Amino acid sequence: MASISSLGLSGLPLSDLLNNLRTNGSQVLNIIQDRQKAAETKLSAYSKLKDSVASFQKTAQAVGKADAFGAIAVKSGSDAFSATADSSAIPGQYSIQVDKLASAQTLVYAGQADRTTDIGTGGTLKITVNGTEHSLDLTDKGTSLNDLVSAINADPDIGVNATIVNDGTPGSQYRLLLTSRETGTQNAATNITVDGNAELDAFLGYAGGGSTAGVTVQDASDAELTINGIAVTSQSNTIENVIDGVKLTLNQTTTSAASLSLTRDDSVAKKAVEDFVKAYNSLLDTVGTLTKYTVGADNPSSPLTGDSLARSVQTRMRDALSGAIDSVNGTTLSKIGITTDPKTGKLNIDDTKLTKALSEDLENVKSLFTGTTGVGARVDQTAETFTRSGGLFSTATDGLNKTISDIKKQYDATADRIDQRMKTYRAQFTQLDSMVSQMNSLSSYLSQQLSALSSKSSK
Repeated sequence: MASISSLGLSGLPLSDLLNNLRTNGSQVLNIIQDRQKAAETKLSAYSKLKDSVASFQKTAQAVGKADAFGAIAVKSGSDAFSATADSSAIPGQYSIQVDKLASAQTLVYAGQADRTTDIGTGGTLKITVNGTEHSLDLTDKGTSLNDLVSAINADPDIGVNATIVNDGTPGSQYRLLLTSRETGTQNAATNITVDGNAELDAFLGYAGGGSTAGVTVQDASDAELTINGIAVTSQSNTIENVIDGVKLTLNQTTTSAASLSLTRDDSVAKKAVEDFVKAYNSLLDTVGTLTKYTVGADNPSSPLTGDSLARSVQTRMRDALSGAIDSVNGTTLSKIGITTDPKTGKLNIDDTKLTKALSEDLENVKSLFTGTTGVGARVDQTAETFTRSGGLFSTATDGLNKTISDIKKQYDATADRIDQRMKTYRAQFTQLDSMVSQMNSLSSYLSQQLSALSSKSSK
């Protein structure tokens, strides 16, 4: 807004009058700004409420997964192996001895004096792994050790990785290593040839069956172990589908058997339920804070006091919980120790009752939370109507953003009108000030003349 410079040549309080007019105009702008702040505060409140709903939805999704119930605790009796288990695993005790780890094949080639000089020209490199031959066209490409390493490692299907080791031998220090990308005998290279480049074929050629001229072979091996006396072999040190639901990772060999213990761990399910209840109660706290009305306070209303969307969140989430049931046996939240406080609406957990339900009636508790009519699905679906793109929060915030944009435009337009009006007032006041000043000067002159005439007449 334009500032007001001083007036008053005429002696009239025109500057004060202009300032008062500006103050009156500013009051109108303050009212518009208050509307904008209210809309922005409500927008922020919706964001907080949406975050709280999303957090509750996340816990509902977690408790609605079957893996949350019947978790298996795994304890290994040796550092030689580790294990993880999913909910399909069966509790039990196993005795495991690791006799051999799976390893990858490595082909170590004769040393070369230089790593940048081409070995022959072009050709087609062919490598057979697990009965499948893969070709690498070297036409118009370099064939030095550096070039071979780059070309082989850039091919995702060739089955081997390449590297160069400097062993320090004068005149033949650079040695090419080809290592199978997967462990186990089936993943070892059984044949390597180079068509169209005899010199490179003489260097790289390998026919399998152990070390050959110019190539030292470190053979691949399969993992060998016994599980409760049963011999098991594996191409990898990560072993699945041997013990139901268990992934076993071998780290080193053992000289004797070590134990692997699988026991049911209801603490995982209990924590998922407790997190769910905690998130629901937190949501109610958020709704309460954003909608409360404090009688006698200077500003009794909160950002969402009386807001229909906030009321809808509270009502529909409560309905989602109260309508949840295990469709097979009729298990409800109250039957497993989760009840509603009649005063606050929050959920309370009877720890003893919940622990007993998880221990003695796990399948029904699981169905209550994970079934199609269960807690997880009902809350997730209800929350989705609020949180999804184009959902209720999205619609409400879009409307508020448009309102804020309109208010800003109104503010700018009003400010422009006030500035223009003040400009007009200034021009008029300046003209008035000048005219009154001239009249004052004329009045003073006339007074002087009259005074002089009066003095002459008296003489």
